[in-house]
Amino acid sequence: MTTTWLRRAVRVALVGLPLMPVAVMAQDADPAPDQPRYGSFGLDTALMDRDVVPGDDFFSYMEGVWVKTTRIPDDKARVGYNYDLDDKVEEDIRAIAEQAVAHPDTPGAKRIAAVYSAWMDEKGIAARGLAPLQPWLAKIAAVHTRRELMELMAEPGYSSPIAIGISSDFRNPARYVVTADQGELGLPAREYYLDPGEKYAAVRSAYVGYIEKIFTLAGIPDGAKKAQLILALETAVARSFWEPEKLRDPKATYNPVLRAKLAAYAPGVEWNAMLARAGLAQASTVIVGQPSAIRAIGARLAYDPVDLWKDYLTFHFISGMAAYLPPEFDEAHFAFYGRTLSGIPTQKARWKRGVSLLNHQLGEEVGQIYLKAHWSPAAQQQMDEMIGDLRVAYADKIDHAAWMDAPTRKAALAKLAAFEARVAGPRTFIDYTDFHPVANDPLANAMESQRFEWALRVKRFPKPVDRGLWDMTPQTVNAYYDPTTNQVTFPAAELQPPFFDPNADPAVNYGGAGATIGHEMGHGFDDEGRQFDGQGRLTDWWTPLAAKRYTAHAQNLVKQFDAYEPIAGVHIKGALTLGENLADLGGLEAAYAAYHRYLVRHGEAPEMDGMTGDQRFFLAFAQSWQGKARDEALRQQLLSDPHSPEIYRVNGIVRNFDPWYAAFDVKPDNKLYLPPEQRVRVW
Repeated sequence: MTTTWLRRAVRVALVGLPLMPVAVMAQDADPAPDQPRYGSFGLDTALMDRDVVPGDDFFSYMEGVWVKTTRIPDDKARVGYNYDLDDKVEEDIRAIAEQAVAHPDTPGAKRIAAVYSAWMDEKGIAARGLAPLQPWLAKIAAVHTRRELMELMAEPGYSSPIAIGISSDFRNPARYVVTADQGELGLPAREYYLDPGEKYAAVRSAYVGYIEKIFTLAGIPDGAKKAQLILALETAVARSFWEPEKLRDPKATYNPVLRAKLAAYAPGVEWNAMLARAGLAQASTVIVGQPSAIRAIGARLAYDPVDLWKDYLTFHFISGMAAYLPPEFDEAHFAFYGRTLSGIPTQKARWKRGVSLLNHQLGEEVGQIYLKAHWSPAAQQQMDEMIGDLRVAYADKIDHAAWMDAPTRKAALAKLAAFEARVAGPRTFIDYTDFHPVANDPLANAMESQRFEWALRVKRFPKPVDRGLWDMTPQTVNAYYDPTTNQVTFPAAELQPPFFDPNADPAVNYGGAGATIGHEMGHGFDDEGRQFDGQGRLTDWWTPLAAKRYTAHAQNLVKQFDAYEPIAGVHIKGALTLGENLADLGGLEAAYAAYHRYLVRHGEAPEMDGMTGDQRFFLAFAQSWQGKARDEALRQQLLSDPHSPEIYRVNGIVRNFDPWYAAFDVKPDNKLYLPPEQRVRVW
């Protein structure tokens, strides 16, 4: 059950060196120690298109030259600061990995060396052929009954249409609970199975071909027939899956069912067997996320032949482990998921994929080393000051929010007071002593990693929720808010130029990192987060009047974003992206107020390069959303991702904010102009 909201768009971990314009290439050289990374004050003004009128297209005004001159690299689905920072982090982690391989003189270094060396040994992988696969496929072959089938589905590493998990309890967030949610299928969204459009039909045809190829490569007969049956099975399951918009409703997805009543609540599922195999036999209650979907899946598990489900398990296991098998498996997997679904022509370099693997399997082991090398007390001090300004700014916004009545305002201030910001990395890191990788079998390491991660969760289950745990590593370029702990988390890798630069103009830092922090804090009061109180409990702490007023202006934002059509025939889903859009707008409002608090202490902002402080603030906000994507990747995002594409996270947001109009003299004849009465004001 998802309990975090991520700021930046979900992105495929496919990274490489971008073909950038000369202006950006010039920034690649390290600046002097006291100089900003980009430009003379933190903005890369060479990328601006000054022929564009800011009030017509603010995104292009800041990034127009970059958009025109930047090609998406062949091994990427997306390009821009949000994605290119990963390139720098990859180099940093590569150095850590190679140092561990050269000097495996600590237990942690030995684990890092084993995982990375096993992955990089392409000749060894090819020579071993299918042998590493056989023990895991044998477990599927040994299944004869529905009970055995569902027991295997509950084991780490095997696919299941029902995802058994462990999460903090929405109603009592100090404790962990067991959850049961709709799982994942082979295609990225329901529409790929159900939409009759030509584009989706072509994807389904390619998917059937990919399934057949996997069976053929593995020497399993009747691949073509099995592929058609698996597509039909997954299509039937997809029909029951909840739409991504509905998954955003925390009340609808919180359905506690006593263990003794599960069999009657969702027949067809061997609940006791699955929970016991997962190590959760002691669970007295299960939170069912999508009741209608779970019941429909249960009916299929009870009805469809066991052999069909075994074929489903076999295909998904081989497909999921394709990268650890001989190269023809890896290439088949990339041809479908990379080229067909995401439009990426070329697989990224193996060492980069090895870095991603390390971050996945030994994230905090690597993160400890990364943090020591790439975070400083000076940066921490500046972040603390900015967060303090944002706290006060939010308190002032809450005090003056016209749609809030007194009882709701009091509760909102209490939630803000309980809010916790976490920066750079965890204070206590995961102990990987019980993770035992080997240097000659990356598939075994992948399964060992899944076993280890699940064992950690099961070990925590009977204990109180550990608020010190992080859902991201220090080397992750992202940030998130968790409503059940009322915490925002900013990894060190996210706090790099251009988002945050200790040597940049404060206007740039507040417009970039400040808006990021404000965004995450704002999630505590968006359409989802506002349903959780200061202690992280799912409860109605808003009065009906305040909720009605808030919902009314939120729906106006839904309508605005529903109208945007990034791809012909595919619109942004305003309801799906509402939480992120509210957080973008509310975060910008709060960051602007925080910046002006900073100026009260430090003096008025000077003009730089002909720009006022306010102009630099808004341009930094636009710069932080630099990005472009392949159409195939953008389609996936529009169908299932709660984040709007970057250009709309700029243009769709600033047009609702009065100070932006003043900063750039935006008039009614400008394309982004909205009459004051149509502007959505979160605060």
